[in-house]
Amino acid sequence: MHSICDTDSCIGARPCPSIVIFVCLSILFFGPCLCGEILRAAEPAQNASPSAGTLNDWLRRENAAAGVWDIGGQFRVRFEDKDAGSFPNLDFARARGGNNSYFLFRSRVHLGWSPAKWVTAYIEGRDAQALSDTRAVPESDRFDLYQAYLRLGDPAGFPLSLKIGRQELIYGDQRYIGNSDWSNYGRSFDALKLRFENKAFWLDTFAGRPVAVENKRFNSANDYEWFSGFYASTRRMVRWQDSDFYFLAYNVSAGSPASGGRSPRDVYTVGTRWKSLDEKLGAWDYAFEAAYQFGSVRQGSKRLKQRSYAVNATAGRTRQKAFAAPRLGIGYDFGSGDGNPDDGREETFHLLFGTQHRFYGNMDLAGLRNMHIPRAEASLRLLKKVTVSAEWLGFWLANNADFFYPESGAGRTQNGYGRNPGFGSHIGQEIDLLVDWRPAGWGLVRAGYGHFFIGHYIRQSINSVPANGGAAGAKWFYFQLIGNF
Repeated sequence: MHSICDTDSCIGARPCPSIVIFVCLSILFFGPCLCGEILRAAEPAQNASPSAGTLNDWLRRENAAAGVWDIGGQFRVRFEDKDAGSFPNLDFARARGGNNSYFLFRSRVHLGWSPAKWVTAYIEGRDAQALSDTRAVPESDRFDLYQAYLRLGDPAGFPLSLKIGRQELIYGDQRYIGNSDWSNYGRSFDALKLRFENKAFWLDTFAGRPVAVENKRFNSANDYEWFSGFYASTRRMVRWQDSDFYFLAYNVSAGSPASGGRSPRDVYTVGTRWKSLDEKLGAWDYAFEAAYQFGSVRQGSKRLKQRSYAVNATAGRTRQKAFAAPRLGIGYDFGSGDGNPDDGREETFHLLFGTQHRFYGNMDLAGLRNMHIPRAEASLRLLKKVTVSAEWLGFWLANNADFFYPESGAGRTQNGYGRNPGFGSHIGQEIDLLVDWRPAGWGLVRAGYGHFFIGHYIRQSINSVPANGGAAGAKWFYFQLIGNF
């Protein structure tokens, strides 16, 4: 982790010295590869299995020496059907019309080797392909290196361990640090991570660069972006919950090619997360997370102070002994917006490297930035292998003078969108339905449907441009198969 640079001199500059040391070490050691971790499936909670994987289980039954190897992979195929309202560049304009139906294919294979408890090496390749996708940038990338790292250390014998190389970074509920597994690419970093772990708590210090995906070219790290921080967790503070605390630094210098070129910035995030442990509160569960951001962002020739925050809270009750183990839950998410573009402050919350698809509606039409999002959910577990769930989400702008932001990328500015302080704040409502079937530990079948009902803000924005032909809601359907081996 590097020290906080003075924001007057750090904007657009090269990374702080300690980050350079981290990266130089990463480059020096990068190349060795392996792992003892089982490949994560489409979403972390979906892939839990007591086995080491179908192929590993078979190999270890045949030969005890295979226990030091981890061989396996995953194949995922997803069909999606979206109408015009769901297109990022159309955004509920009726006259733009059209549907987009496409397939996404993703394959991963990995090889790991653990000759001793204190050393693990891992390498994983990923191939991503899109078929019949009319989006401007289909999610395709020929077979490429997704992870390749070396891990040294055994927490049972010594509290320090080191992980270096290309790897995923996953912390908490993945709101701000995750592997973006819904996408066809996923997300990894060329990073170094040092962990201190004992019975009372664990603390990670990490620094790295996000890997930029380029189809038909070897994926390399983005030299202009650095992500580093501390993340700690303990169960001693409150015995029925995980208590997490973190400090994150995101530094971007001029010339970054990601997302069309992010402006130079030095954004620092401090936060905490509290989440109840399974069955510690009986049928009840809860989660709470709050984060505050400071630093600075360059916009054109101006340097703006970053001052933003976010709050996330959920609570629920599951009746495990009742038929179908019904669960009811409620939640509220808030991300600050910027009410005055001329006051020298940037108050829109920055999402960093979170896995956004998991929280703010499955249709990915809105995100946490500049938004109030109340929600309610219900689920039933049928026949032990089938889960049916439904969720309602409402979306209101936190500040009408700021943009309506999509799930990722810059704020909407086409088709009448922009800073419209005179419009209503209600964006709309979304209803999501999901059915999961897990025929075995190695597989998952999922079907989902989403419907977005537009609110006053969208109607007023779209209707301000006659060529849009009025506003319309959005529909989306997907079907996904996952196989792990």
